[in-house]
Amino acid sequence: MKLLKLTMYLIIAGTVNLQCTSEQKTGNREDTNDREPSDAKEKLLTTNDIRIRDPFVLADSVTGKYYMYAQMDNRLGGRGNPNKPKGVEVYVSSDLEHWEYPETVLLLPEDFWGRNMVWAPEVHAHNGQYYLFATITSYDTLSHLKRPEGVTEWPSFFKRGTQIFVADSPMGPFKWFSNESHTPTDWMALDGTLWEEDGKPYMIFCHEWVEIIDGTMDYVELKKDLSGTIGAPELMFKASDAPWVGERSSYVTDGCYLYRTKDGVLLMIWSSFGAEGYAIGIVESESGKLRGPWKHQDKLLFHKNGGHGMIFRNFNNQLIMTLHQPNSPRGEERAKFFKLEDSGNTLNLLEIN
Repeated sequence: MKLLKLTMYLIIAGTVNLQCTSEQKTGNREDTNDREPSDAKEKLLTTNDIRIRDPFVLADSVTGKYYMYAQMDNRLGGRGNPNKPKGVEVYVSSDLEHWEYPETVLLLPEDFWGRNMVWAPEVHAHNGQYYLFATITSYDTLSHLKRPEGVTEWPSFFKRGTQIFVADSPMGPFKWFSNESHTPTDWMALDGTLWEEDGKPYMIFCHEWVEIIDGTMDYVELKKDLSGTIGAPELMFKASDAPWVGERSSYVTDGCYLYRTKDGVLLMIWSSFGAEGYAIGIVESESGKLRGPWKHQDKLLFHKNGGHGMIFRNFNNQLIMTLHQPNSPRGEERAKFFKLEDSGNTLNLLEIN
């Protein structure tokens, strides 16, 4: 009789445990991907279906697929909402026109240092692994920062920085090295990207205008496994150095991405605000190294209400730039793809797909 009771107890307990496990897994999916009916996930999305800011495409030669990474807030509308999941998701495509329904690659836990906003995710294949760079913003503020004298309205000094995560696959899941940003924790920093020079990895990032008024581009050496930084950041240039930004009360640096031309010229594309709104400029390193000095080219690569671009080659070896447009109004942003020409000393826009 005791044996029978024990057997019945184990069966009931196992059934309850299975039900609980199923509910937890379902709950996780509902918090991230299953905002659409299940049949919607079986349909391919077009590029125009996808609201996205700061698009980044990894053309992965291992899988033969394009991976476009996006902050989850683009789709879920959770900007600044602590009750919404925070993280990064990916859309997968074979042709840059049709995309699978997004899958979560990074989901930040409740006790993570920053759960206000996640911006500008990008993924790089490096030394056999995949590294996600993302800008993380906390609800906590930097108490040592003060708004400019005589100014009554100024953005909050939120803790903000770029952090690097690692995975074995472009589909994640990405894991953090530590619960803090790679950029200085007492800075407001964003939009970090990866560059390798003389066998050493570096992160190039933006020191935000909210903190210093005239935003800058900086770089810092990374450890070989990208788990941390080596030394202090070095200044590359200030936003106000670019003639095309004009005279302003503050100067934005956004969306840096580096590219070496067929003639060996080191270029950076980056975004700020010009005469016709959000734009992409080109700046050239006169030494061919990160140390510069950096000279701004006169011609804008993209000039009207769109930016935060990056560059990749498709599987036909065509050079492509993607960016988001329009920059405003919010909610209308879409990824745009442009063919580029590498002329040796600069980049030229060829056509809009």
